[in-house]
Amino acid sequence: MITAAFHKNGMKHLANGNLNNHCDDPRDESSSNISKDKSSVMIPEQDYTQPPVPQGQENTPEIDIVINNVVCSFSVRCHLNLRQIALNGCNVEYKREYGMVTMKIRKPYTTASIWSSGKITCTGATSEDQSRIAARRFARALQKLGFKTRFTNFRITNVLGTCSMPFGIKINQFSTHHREAEYEPELHPGVTFKIRSPKATLKIFSTGSITVTAGSVLDVQQAIEHIFPLVYPFRKERTKEDELALEQRLNKAKKRKATTELVLDEVDVDIDEPSDDASDVDSLD
Repeated sequence: MITAAFHKNGMKHLANGNLNNHCDDPRDESSSNISKDKSSVMIPEQDYTQPPVPQGQENTPEIDIVINNVVCSFSVRCHLNLRQIALNGCNVEYKREYGMVTMKIRKPYTTASIWSSGKITCTGATSEDQSRIAARRFARALQKLGFKTRFTNFRITNVLGTCSMPFGIKINQFSTHHREAEYEPELHPGVTFKIRSPKATLKIFSTGSITVTAGSVLDVQQAIEHIFPLVYPFRKERTKEDELALEQRLNKAKKRKATTELVLDEVDVDIDEPSDDASDVDSLD
């Protein structure tokens, strides 16, 4: 009978079923005893406990992708009286010059743009699930105002995500090397890079910050995975100016979000805010 010896956790299974400590020195007695057994075949030692790591990717860093905005659109399949919504609705603003009404809710914090045709776009969600929940709550709010709404034609139209590379990027050399890159420093401080598959547009900054606009959250992730090996050869250490610019961008985003939430907290949104009951929301169909 032919038996095979596998390397696992520093131990070897012998032909007789016993275990001996593994020794890398071929002159060791345990290794010589195994080699003397003509009925056993030795397989080259390899660690089967973990998959092999591709060459050049041993120290690949983890990058956190932050979804800042998910935009969706849907239809309620009925005519909407914008004046009635502006007079009786809560947290609404009638923009007559644009022929639309904006409505806001707090959970999840989103804003809807409502047209008289029944088409509605919703912005501000941070995930696709949140976007769908917010859309159904806007439809419920309109139903409570007396409209015969039906929740139809929902789809995600746009997703905005950001990430920060663990290094700075030489955007001048990067834009010169890649034809897809467009760099106009007089107009914008970042490089515009477009990807065909998945369809996405990226803004690449010298600080290492990258902004991605795509059609779904999955497309944002795939776009980051696509751009990382392209910008890696043009990496550089961040300067103090880059660190300061990156910190200012983060602080400005936090301040904008805090200011917007404060405005909502000052307004009473409990009168016509949609119910949290899942069955109540599902009855829109």
